[in-house]
Amino acid sequence: YPSELLMQKITEDNQIPVHLHVSVSLQYVAGLKGRALVEFFHSNIAEVENEELRHLMWSSVLFYKTPGVEVMACVLLSTKAIYFLLDDSFIHADEHQSDFWNKENSDCENSSFHLSCCFVLKLNDLQSVNVGLFDQYFRITGHSADHIVTCLTRDSYNTHTFIQQLMAVLSLLARTPSPEPVDKDFYSEFGSKNTGKMENYELIHSSRVKFIYPNEEEIGDLAFLVAEKMDGLTNLPSLNILLYVLAFQVNHLEGSAQNTSSLQPKTLILTSSDLFLFDEDYISYPLPEFAKEPPKRDKYQLADGRRIRDLDRVLMGYQTYPQALTFVFDDVQNQDLMQNLTLDHFGE
Repeated sequence: YPSELLMQKITEDNQIPVHLHVSVSLQYVAGLKGRALVEFFHSNIAEVENEELRHLMWSSVLFYKTPGVEVMACVLLSTKAIYFLLDDSFIHADEHQSDFWNKENSDCENSSFHLSCCFVLKLNDLQSVNVGLFDQYFRITGHSADHIVTCLTRDSYNTHTFIQQLMAVLSLLARTPSPEPVDKDFYSEFGSKNTGKMENYELIHSSRVKFIYPNEEEIGDLAFLVAEKMDGLTNLPSLNILLYVLAFQVNHLEGSAQNTSSLQPKTLILTSSDLFLFDEDYISYPLPEFAKEPPKRDKYQLADGRRIRDLDRVLMGYQTYPQALTFVFDDVQNQDLMQNLTLDHFGE
């Protein structure tokens, strides 16, 4: 260990997405190749001597305790744990994190020593993995609120590859076998299925970790929600969601020294008649078992919506992935798509 093929694969995957900025410490990690990368893992990250690095991925991540802060991370999967090597700016992004991250090393800030936090989720603590719509993201759930992380890959290939590698590693775990199922009587068996709500597709791995995939009802619920945001004249059965993709909305910052832009995470939904941008909660749904109350915000919040018939032109950049698209609409003043929320539904 490790094989040349594995080292080549890990080296190829060790690339920071060009549109995201990271700290110096993570840039150093991204500069490592082959054996140097494996040695860095064993000397700085690995918790036990005999664990093997199996997969590396760069992704934006969200934590359950801090749902509003998306941070870049180098995700390392070994035969013992999943390691999230985090951008050091994350510690200072939110004042309410003092109980979540200890700040023992804050005296290193002004030196040439670059600090990275490493969040560790042991495979033995893993309970379930929820895969998002169209494999755009996935959520890893442990035994408490501190152990829930969403990886926003924004890429079905990266999601699929990580899930495959995770399943392979979980197969190596020696866990006690599940107890034999108790034979249910006819009434309890019949009653449990008559809930009126279809459960998501579940695949229970041999390691007893659940892999949960969305079903068709989730798309139906999303189509209904989108129809609600429209002008009410839409025929719901004919409403088709053509595209669901996690993207960024580019906001140019005026008055800055350089012509910089900030990227706001959005969910883009395209139907046969409209284009929508939603603020989506990627971390709180479905509710974890220990949640005492529903999240403070809905899963989908409409940020913007325009009719396709008002689309004037689409400008495309010439750079490679990620592709920048500019949608130019000719009805900026007359946004009659946006409903008046003060409408009195009980009036005439």
